Amino acid sequence: MRATRPSLLLALVFAAALSVWALLKGVYSQMVPLPWTAVPTLLLLALGEIVTGVNLRNKIHHKAAAENARPVDPLGVARMAALGKASAHAAAVLTGVFLGFALHVLPNLDLPTPRHDFVVSAATTVSALALTGAALFLEWCCRIPEDPEEKKKERR
Repeated sequence: MRATRPSLLLALVFAAALSVWALLKGVYSQMVPLPWTAVPTLLLLALGEIVTGVNLRNKIHHKAAAENARPVDPLGVARMAALGKASAHAAAVLTGVFLGFALHVLPNLDLPTPRHDFVVSAATTVSALALTGAALFLEWCCRIPEDPEEKKKERR
């Protein structure tokens, strides 16, 4: 599995933002105000991925605190890497969705409902960005360290 490319994440954000912005032109007046529930949900997911990444990295690198822990299951590490990659893609799409929403309501901030929706969508965009970063961190933590013996062989 290859590492997540930032260009793909940016493309997902841009495509989702453009799609939502265009879609809202026709249906925004029929929608209810956005709820705040996505903000804490995304932040808790980001926190969970950061904690998992730190613990997994400590186990992989045999840190002192993790020495008493069970050995790392290679299949579990692969699953965590896949989770990080999938979370990064999903969070990039969510970032685009709420960024598109914020851009759509931006011209109408003098009205109470669009102002509320702008604040919620901006906060959710930031939360989705945090989840994207946490997912990339989890994916990075799943990398296997290079073996010093292999480095010596490559130099010869």
